[in-house]
Amino acid sequence: MSYTLHRGDALTVLKTLPDESVNAVITDPPYNSGGRTSADRTGRTARAKYVTSNSAHDLANFPGENRDQRSYRSWLTELLTESYRASTERAVAMVFTDWRQEPTTTDALQMAGWTWSGTIPWIKPASRPRKGGPKQDSEFIIWGVKGALDSTRDLYLPGHYIASQPRKDRVHITQKPVEIMQQLVQVCPEGGTVLDPFTGSGSTGVAALREGRRFVGVELSSHYADVAEQRLRAELTKDDFELAGPEV
Repeated sequence: MSYTLHRGDALTVLKTLPDESVNAVITDPPYNSGGRTSADRTGRTARAKYVTSNSAHDLANFPGENRDQRSYRSWLTELLTESYRASTERAVAMVFTDWRQEPTTTDALQMAGWTWSGTIPWIKPASRPRKGGPKQDSEFIIWGVKGALDSTRDLYLPGHYIASQPRKDRVHITQKPVEIMQQLVQVCPEGGTVLDPFTGSGSTGVAALREGRRFVGVELSSHYADVAEQRLRAELTKDDFELAGPEV
């Protein structure tokens, strides 16, 4: 398996991808959330929004967290439209979001042409409590299909996932668990290509390579592009080492 990591703006890069060149889109875009007012959402960094003040880690910030609701929907719609064009028929798109942006994300997915097919809860046992109310322990994966699902595939995935964000060796503020991503990338046929326009630290790519898929990623932050490159190369090197063991 192989990967391609583009360094740059997601929309700019997506426009250069050939038609019907990827088999699944799995991505975790900046939520542009984390606040109840426009000033809260557009005037604070990602770290200020999503990291508690007493957090022990000092992970790097990431760009793209300054859009209000209307501009976020327009921007995400255009991104998912280009992703739709670059995807093969029957491809699946999976987009992470939170409760604030879930309605907007489902709008954008459908406006881009995808058939919205469900919402998958991701439940995080280790999450922040809310004083006086229910614990905020869930994010969501909005998913849709280009056309209709391939009913000939013998694939059955869970309708929800339970896993906390990585703590050991965590390298990104909003890093997703690889064990979840390894299940999600199975919507891509074996040997096919998974696209992630917001690669971050590369968890989708690592999962794709582990599951026998190719990977195309895009990352705007030079810091996180370096992190993703290191993780993806390490995954390929690990595979090469295993395959290049003693001959029998």
